[in-house]
Amino acid sequence: MHIKTVVICYSLLLLPVAGLAAEGSFADPEDRGFPADYHEVATDPQPGEPIRKYAEDAQEGAPQNFGVQFVHDNTIFARFIGDRLEYQSREKEEALLWDIQAWVGADYHKLWLKSEGSWLIDPDKVEEAEAELLYSRNIASFWDLQMGIRHDFKPDPDRTFAAFGVQGLAPYWFELEATAYLSEDGDLSAALEVEYDLLLSQRLILQPRMEAGFALQEVEQYGTGQGLTDIELGLRLRYHFSREFAPYIGISWSRKIGETANLAEAEGEDQEVTSFVAGVRMWF
Repeated sequence: MHIKTVVICYSLLLLPVAGLAAEGSFADPEDRGFPADYHEVATDPQPGEPIRKYAEDAQEGAPQNFGVQFVHDNTIFARFIGDRLEYQSREKEEALLWDIQAWVGADYHKLWLKSEGSWLIDPDKVEEAEAELLYSRNIASFWDLQMGIRHDFKPDPDRTFAAFGVQGLAPYWFELEATAYLSEDGDLSAALEVEYDLLLSQRLILQPRMEAGFALQEVEQYGTGQGLTDIELGLRLRYHFSREFAPYIGISWSRKIGETANLAEAEGEDQEVTSFVAGVRMWF
C-alpha cells in the first residue's frame, strides 16, 4: 500500500518536468511543421487597450485583425415608415387617414419628420393636418429623447408648438410614444400612443392600439377642454406579404371626454365614432 502511494506521488512530481520537456521539444518552428521564417504577428490593440471600431482601409505589413474589424454603426441611415395609410368608414362621413414618419441619422442622433392627419371624402376637404420636426437622442437601450416643433395646418387657424417627449420600446414589447406640447399661446397639452404587435404567425399580426390626449387649459377656439380630452382604441389585423408591405383591416373607436365632449356637443359634433378601417403599413 505504501509502495503504491509512493509511486503515485512520484509520478505527480514528474508531470511538470515532463511538460517542460515536451514544451522544449517543440520550441523550434521546424519541429512544429511551420516555415523556417515563421514569426509571431503583433496584434493591435495590445491587451488592456480599448477596442477600436473602425478598420484602417490600407494597412501596411501583416494584417492586424484583432479589434479593428469594421462595425456597421456610427454611419448615416434613413427610413420612411407609413404606419397607417387607411380608409375609415366612420358613421356619417368617410375619411382617409395618414400617419407617417421618416428619420435620418446615426445610432445616437437622428432627425425625425412626422405627419398625421385626415381628409374627408365628402365633403372634399382636409379635416386635420399636422407635422413635427424633431431632434432625437438615444438615451438608453430602445429609448430616444425627442424635442423640436410641431405645426398644425388644420383646423384653422393654424398654430405652432414646441414639442418634448420620449419614444421607445417599453418592457413586454409595447411601443410607446409620449410627447408634451407647448403652443405659441402658452397652452400646454400632451399625447400618448401605445401599440403592441401580437404575432399570430410570422406573417399574420394583430395590433391593439391606444391613443389619448390631455390638456392643461381649456381652449374653446379649438374645441379642447381641460383634462383628458379624448381617447381612441383600435384593433388591426395585418398580413405581411413582405416585411416592408402589409395590408390590414380592423376597427377603430374614438370618444371625446369630459369638457371636450361638452364642447363638441354644443357644436353639434359627434362625441363618439366607430369606424371600420382598411389600409396598408409600409416602410423602406
